[in-house]
Amino acid sequence: MLRAVAPFVHFHTHSNYIFLGGANSIEDLCEKARARGFTHLAITDTNGFYGLQLFLEIAKDFNLKPIVGTHIKTSQNEAILIAKKAPGYQFICNLLSEFHLQKNFSLIEQLKNGAPHVAVITRDIRVLKHIKDHVECWVEIRPGITGREALSYARENDLPPIATNAVYFADPEDFEIHKLLRAIDMNCTLSDLKSEDLASPEQWLKPEDLIAASFPHAPEALANTWKLAGECQTKWDKHDQVFPSYRDRNEDHFRLLLERCHAGVKTRYGKLTEPVKRRLDYELSVIREKGYVDYFLIVADIVNRFPIHCGRGSAAASLVSYLLGITNVDPIKHNLSFFRFLNPNRMDLPDIDVDFPWDERDEVIDFVRKTYGDERMAMVANHVCFKGKGAIWEVAKVYGFSPAEIRNVTKRLSTYTKGENIEDQIATSPRCRNLEHPPPWPEIISLATRISKFPRHLSVHSGGTVIVPDKISNYVPVQKAPKGINIIQWEKDQTEAAGLVKIDLLGNRSLSVIRDALRAIEKNYGHRIDYTLLNPLNDRPTLRLLAEGRTMGIFYVESPAMRQLQKMTRKGDFEHLVIHSSMIRPAANRYIREYVRILHGKPYKPLHPLLKDELTETYGIMCYQEDVTKIAVKLAGFDYNTAEALRKTLTKKSRKKIGVYREKFFKGCRERGIEEKTIREVWRMIESFGGYSFCKPHSASYALVSFKAAYLKAHFPAEFMAAVISNCGGYYSTFAYLSEAKRMGITILGPDINESQWHYTGKKKTIRIGFQQLRNIKKATIDLILKEREKEKFQSLNDFLKRVPIKDADFSVLVKSGTLDIISGRFNRPQMFWFYRLWQKTRT
Repeated sequence: MLRAVAPFVHFHTHSNYIFLGGANSIEDLCEKARARGFTHLAITDTNGFYGLQLFLEIAKDFNLKPIVGTHIKTSQNEAILIAKKAPGYQFICNLLSEFHLQKNFSLIEQLKNGAPHVAVITRDIRVLKHIKDHVECWVEIRPGITGREALSYARENDLPPIATNAVYFADPEDFEIHKLLRAIDMNCTLSDLKSEDLASPEQWLKPEDLIAASFPHAPEALANTWKLAGECQTKWDKHDQVFPSYRDRNEDHFRLLLERCHAGVKTRYGKLTEPVKRRLDYELSVIREKGYVDYFLIVADIVNRFPIHCGRGSAAASLVSYLLGITNVDPIKHNLSFFRFLNPNRMDLPDIDVDFPWDERDEVIDFVRKTYGDERMAMVANHVCFKGKGAIWEVAKVYGFSPAEIRNVTKRLSTYTKGENIEDQIATSPRCRNLEHPPPWPEIISLATRISKFPRHLSVHSGGTVIVPDKISNYVPVQKAPKGINIIQWEKDQTEAAGLVKIDLLGNRSLSVIRDALRAIEKNYGHRIDYTLLNPLNDRPTLRLLAEGRTMGIFYVESPAMRQLQKMTRKGDFEHLVIHSSMIRPAANRYIREYVRILHGKPYKPLHPLLKDELTETYGIMCYQEDVTKIAVKLAGFDYNTAEALRKTLTKKSRKKIGVYREKFFKGCRERGIEEKTIREVWRMIESFGGYSFCKPHSASYALVSFKAAYLKAHFPAEFMAAVISNCGGYYSTFAYLSEAKRMGITILGPDINESQWHYTGKKKTIRIGFQQLRNIKKATIDLILKEREKEKFQSLNDFLKRVPIKDADFSVLVKSGTLDIISGRFNRPQMFWFYRLWQKTRT
């Protein structure tokens, strides 16, 4: 068996981040590479660095030296670009961005201008002819006849050849997954796939001896892989934290932040007291030390332009956030710890989350975009995976099954099926119990499980925004989303891993509800309520409404479980609302029952004396994310960063990593002499935070929004419920909200051609149904009706038909819904159709 004269390195390797082609995850490839004795690996996904940060992290776990590169493929040319040093990485990021953003991109023209610290590997002779005198070129030699032709060209032109296997899968048997993905991409059945649409079955991650056997004629091509690897940077630590700069102004930005905070003190507190000064001085010193000065100024600029907002997350624990108007909950009064958001020892990157009315979010993003420009700003991506039902659907489709046959299976599965559990859920789901699975369905389900976590395409993150001080494509490739905004190629976790600080600018329907209700109140009664000053924490009708669980339509506290908890506890004050909204978690039922019993008089005894001070506020029950961190430090002796890593791992539900932390936790507790029974009980409580939980500042911010909504429901029920229905959100259906309005003594009025607006309108004890409720009528027709009505109300059916050109289908909807009853005169609804026909004849 032949062996290379030097260790071999795979320089052309595709993962599943080429989207519908690569048959293995980055973790699979790294694991197999290390098991086969490789010390280096390049993953070169096509036209992007979509999984780069993941690769760097996983390679470290497997003690592999990662080589950074990409396979760039245009309609005319292709090449592998390897970043030998950091400037080379920056060059490739910019080139990939140009590829995605420019219609007339030319790879040859880009490379003819030079590519510093980049090795170009290609078998494309046309590319080589044009660039070999301008950049560092290596001729790609693959097994087979085309490789021999490329080798001849390399020798004739004195260019170094380099052997690759253009890997698309880790093992030979993974070729079937590759075929499956290609069929999904080509939207055809497996039998219709053409050979040119597939890689060869030989293009797997072959070990060194098999690779050497493929190149007996080109030993230098094998040796050159090791030579090039030795020239490449393999330690890719993340960037220093990349913060945005505040509008490129020349002022002392820290002094500007200080001035704005002192102005905020006057607004929020009236004067600078010693507790406020002490807290402010500390926060500002940490913010300055960690480099967050410009970040706070930028977020403050955004929120000051859009006054109805809700700053949330751990940033709501910051006094600086409160003083700048980013958040609205007093962190001193409500005992919110700034340490949870930012502290000198925190290694990861916190960000600020701000909610805006859902229909203003695009305007917010557009403001940021115009202020900082596309060159400096982009949205974070989402990596959309197949997931359970989607994976089954796509696999069954390429097997030739009809939509009806596929739906018979997928309709029985939960929409929220986790990809790795498809087979288990089908086996255990009562809805699947009597479902037969004749061949090839077992194979389809197995394959669907295999690809369920594979990324399929990019989408735009719900709010993640990155602003950099110079050019964003220096840090990460940028491409355009279908809606026209630029997005980076990484999702939020890789964005953070790269050191890019993001701002989350999110849409929230409840804020639109409050805004619309406030506008209706001002219109109806001339009474203007300022959202930023509305603070009804001591309003008795509001407290009573919350204590009785009458919270349908009220954001964050309207679920059946939350309404029931409010009724059980009979507590409507702000402090308890914060606790309750955090306590409602899928795995926390047993603790909720215990909490209610203690609240109503059962003696409280902490699980361990060390927990007494930590959980006094919640009677020994862990409610908030930071409780996990505090308990891990207090009981198990974790340092802060390890405890935070445990908390984050719980939210991602990684069983493997949770198991590691469980062992550490039990070990640390035992070393402190804590009883096994207590350790197990505390750990069970910690595990209840898996996947779904909040920090206290977040819950406090949302609880304040809940209080504002509850105030409006208690004092202006018609305006509030109309706004809830109009914004088409919430936990319940329109019918359920209308039923709630009736229970509150509100009369529901039908649609009226002269009175209805597009949205529902409320006034005093009535709600008028809006045109938005009418189905199967064109929006353009409604817009024309409203425009005509601004001139004068419609006087009769004849007047309406003269002024509004209308289609038969739209007229039918208006008649059947009763919208035209008010102008029908002596006609009933069937007679209105008769009149309409006669009117049409007189016009022909």
